Parts: sequence; C-alpha cells; structure tokens
Amino acid sequence: MRKLGSSRGTFVAVIVTAIALAGCQRPTAESETTSVDDFVDASAPSAVAANSSTDGRSYRVTRNNEPDLIVAYQFKTSFAITVLVNANASNTKYDLTFPITLSQASVKVNQASGGILTPPTGGDVERSEFVVTQASGNKFAAASTSVTMNFDVWYTMPSQQKEALITVTFNMFDDDGKAFAKTATINVTP
Repeated sequence: MRKLGSSRGTFVAVIVTAIALAGCQRPTAESETTSVDDFVDASAPSAVAANSSTDGRSYRVTRNNEPDLIVAYQFKTSFAITVLVNANASNTKYDLTFPITLSQASVKVNQASGGILTPPTGGDVERSEFVVTQASGNKFAAASTSVTMNFDVWYTMPSQQKEALITVTFNMFDDDGKAFAKTATINVTP
C-alpha cells in the first residue's frame, strides 16, 4: 500500500508541474510586434522651403494689464502628403476591417537646427497654425488605396529663423473602431 500511495503523489506532482509549465507558455502571436508603419505609408517631401508670410495671418499674444497684441506670422510653407493604406493591410495579422477612415490630421511645428529639435528656452513659445486646403477624401475602401492632402502652415519661432521641423499626424480607425495613427516629418530649410 505504501508503494501505491507514493506513486499517486508522484503522479499528482507531475500533473501539477505540467499544468504550471503550460500556463507559463506564451502563444507565438503575442511575440510578434506590429507597427502602423507595416501597413500605412505617408509620402511627404523630406524638406520644404518657407517664405515670409504676407497674407495677414496672425496670432494673439495675451498680456497682463495691457491690451493683447495681434502679431503676424513670420513664415508660411505649403506641401502635400499622400497617405497610402498599402497591400499589407489585407493581411489577417493586422485584423483590419475596411473601410478605414482618416478622421483627423494635425500639424506641429518645432524650432530646429539641422533637422534637430532645439526647444525654446526662457518661456519662449513656438507659434503655428495650419489649414488643409484640399483633400482627395477621407476613406480607404480597401488595401492599396490612398488619400492626398494639401497643407498651408504659418509659423513663428522664438529663434526668428525659418528652419523648423514639421510633424504631421494622421489619426485613423477601421470599420470595427480599431484606432491607429501615422506620422510624417518634414524639415523646413533655413
């Protein structure tokens, strides 16, 4: 009888160990990393030029105990970006449901030197605004479809220089509500 009891204990220990080890294993799908860059491309110019802003676009500077200042933006630039949901988007590993909607485009302009961000110091503020002047649409019906957008951007940097780094972010979601964003960067030459 003693022999039978000890084999039961060994059998139970083996089963408990097997269950514990099985719980530690991860499915291979979790180890795969995916990036929006795998299935969305943004074709943007690497660099653009800016000119003096002459169209009267301005911003407001609020001041304590003094009237606000209305100041014209120093520079203006324009460019187009094409966003492509590429052929990879139909791969089941991305789990996308068409149509995909481009819901928002935002532009951030930062002071830069040689393409490197140089944040302002001493409380100075980077000022900018943008307008989408034209868009070919906002829906991607299937993989390998694109949307092109034209942008006008006005800005003033604390450095008073033309050179800047523009980051454009495109927020999108698929028909099941899965959200993702694609960014593109553009250097504004000095």
